[in-house]
Amino acid sequence: MDQVICVIPARYASTRLPGKPLADIGGRPMIEWVYRRAEKARRTREVLVATDDERVFRAVEAFGGRVVMTLERCRNGTERVAEALQGRSCDLVLNLQGDEPLIEPEALDQLVEVFQQEPETSMATLVRRMGEGEDPENPNVVKAVLDVKGRALYFSRHSIPYHRDRSSARPVYYHHYGLYAFRPETLDRFVRLPDSPLERAEKLEQLRALEHGISIRAVETTFSMMGVDTAEDLESVRRLVEANQLTP
Repeated sequence: MDQVICVIPARYASTRLPGKPLADIGGRPMIEWVYRRAEKARRTREVLVATDDERVFRAVEAFGGRVVMTLERCRNGTERVAEALQGRSCDLVLNLQGDEPLIEPEALDQLVEVFQQEPETSMATLVRRMGEGEDPENPNVVKAVLDVKGRALYFSRHSIPYHRDRSSARPVYYHHYGLYAFRPETLDRFVRLPDSPLERAEKLEQLRALEHGISIRAVETTFSMMGVDTAEDLESVRRLVEANQLTP
């Protein structure tokens, strides 16, 4: 697993927070935070930003990062990753969203290591056990249900599994993080597949893989991640960075 490329899809025209990749965090654009942290992963050989916007392209070049322009027609970040990799060869692809400024480099390494330990793995993602104080009913938190070997059975915005007997112990709920690793041939297959019914219903693209028979290995991590989807999320990250004097 010598050639591991981490691609960061960064779209400027976010619906809820336009210009998100360039949002200032501690004097640096958010995309630089994501890029610098990905660079610190031990298992990553190359980091690359994939964008459809000249402003993001110029910002990445300004801080010395590698960046490629992709077409606006890409339906999602995964398609943008696949397009950015055209003409490049690698052993493994990491798809890291451009709104994870506080991603832990070790989390990226965890994903890579499962492919080394389990050669049959073709696609993997991260999950974390939710604590007692966390609400599984929150539709903004995607939950995952796993089999006994750690493979994903389903992902949902709904609270799954359903806790029918409230007098019994609460079941384990897994918070799913939208960070993926693919073998190149699996990524190529995935982006060629049509949208699937469950994917459209839940607005979760990973369900396309499950519906078409692609197994997803769920890697359990203890790291908490703070993605930025809204202006409120951005302010929370800024406060955390300032209070703890964090650096990329």
